[in-house]
Amino acid sequence: MQTGKLLNGKIFNSRVFSKNVTNKERWLGYLLGPCGALLLNAVLASYLNVYYTDVLKLTTVWGGVFLVVFPLVSKIIDAVTNVIMGYIIDRTRSKKGKARPWLLLSAPLVFITGILLFVVPSGNQTLQAIWVMVSYNLFYSFAFTIYNMSHNLMVPLSTRNTLQRGGLSVFNQIATIMMSGIIVALVFPMVIRPMMGVSQVNWIIVMSILSAIALPLTLLEYYYTKERVTEEQMSVEEKKIPYLTQLKIVLTDKYMIVIFMYFLIYMFASSLKNVGLVYYCDNVLGTYNDGITQMLVSVIGGVPMGIGIFAVWPLAKRFGKRNVTLIGFILYAIGSAICWMMPTNLVIVLIGQFIKNIGGLPCAYVFMALFADSLDHVEWKSGIRCDGTAISLYSIIAVAITGIAIAVFNAMISGAGYIPPELINGETIAFAQPERVKNVITFAFVGLETITGIILAVLLIFLPVERTITRKQAMIRERQKAACEARGEEWIAPEIRAEQEEALFIEESERIFVEELKVKC
Repeated sequence: MQTGKLLNGKIFNSRVFSKNVTNKERWLGYLLGPCGALLLNAVLASYLNVYYTDVLKLTTVWGGVFLVVFPLVSKIIDAVTNVIMGYIIDRTRSKKGKARPWLLLSAPLVFITGILLFVVPSGNQTLQAIWVMVSYNLFYSFAFTIYNMSHNLMVPLSTRNTLQRGGLSVFNQIATIMMSGIIVALVFPMVIRPMMGVSQVNWIIVMSILSAIALPLTLLEYYYTKERVTEEQMSVEEKKIPYLTQLKIVLTDKYMIVIFMYFLIYMFASSLKNVGLVYYCDNVLGTYNDGITQMLVSVIGGVPMGIGIFAVWPLAKRFGKRNVTLIGFILYAIGSAICWMMPTNLVIVLIGQFIKNIGGLPCAYVFMALFADSLDHVEWKSGIRCDGTAISLYSIIAVAITGIAIAVFNAMISGAGYIPPELINGETIAFAQPERVKNVITFAFVGLETITGIILAVLLIFLPVERTITRKQAMIRERQKAACEARGEEWIAPEIRAEQEEALFIEESERIFVEELKVKC
């Protein structure tokens, strides 16, 4: 897809000119720039369903069916558009890159559709339902899909210098943690949400401000990024393996089947827990919108994640990634069970949450390495790398399962008789929920993960991929060496080549720095 003519004007040029990654690029393009869209998305992930149930009171629309069916249909559409957008980006040709033009387009789209999510007309429920369905898909299946897929490619396309690319990845991760771990987990529940209550006007004002913030920051990300890898595109023709062939290889491998079963079970339980968090803190553990309960639960959940990275990898190296993750899920189930047994006792719940999140550390930091081992196993078995196909399946599962979890949760609380709060004389009045509503909310937040923790621990018994992966990787290396020698080329081991390239990157970076310094002086 040619987009060059549309972006020929100098106004669309990147403000980054150096062949090296610059400090402005790091701070503006990879840290500050993404914060707007990531903040908006993090708030929506936690509170959009609350807006639908508590502010718009859609739990009774079409007999409670609407909030069950609509997330399912929407996430199917979202999964399809993810695949389509990936196809489009991969075939985009432009001097500005292949992902950055779409990042630029996403800026106004995220701003506009973010506001449309909340300016739902009052009155006719059918009109409200249509507006919600359309606006939700305009944001998630269209605008945010364009942004998210473009944004995720910025680091890989930034440079081939592994040192500089690793630094940009850290800056990107800091932006994500700042938005989800600090603003959404701490500031929003303590300060902003109590001010909004269940007033639709207040929600529209706050979310319009967040949407507006995303616009200039996304433009900042566009102008202070540069696709150096795209600019140096090679004209070498690569052998194309048919997608269906790769799909068959992945879906017929025993280890990949276990991996995808794991993703399905874990992501469903995790998504149900995430959507249930606010409802649990409002109606079971604390009082409605008290500003402190959710913050405490989030902090206790975040502390192990912050300190755990220093302990998990040494344990995984000593005892094995699979084994550490398996034991982790047993702790995960125990912590969830403690919370489930005494769901209204804040101290007991915080203790249970701490144990549970300690158990979840290997899953967060280690399990994707098992996924990588399984991909190496697939290459050893078939002679074909299927990373892209496997990752696309993972992305589809992640997108679709979120919609299923929201649908199930809404069906549970609607069927149990959830009573949304009312706005009376400008004050939010929350009602005591029936016991059955509290029970289903508690099950969503801690009960299901008690069960799935045990299931996942058992499932991991059938994933002994680590046992033979070293031998299989050596065999893959021998194949690569033989193929290289058959082409009449000199074989250089990948780790040696990586060291050589890193030395060249450092030398090249220093040379470019000196040349640019001479120009400035």
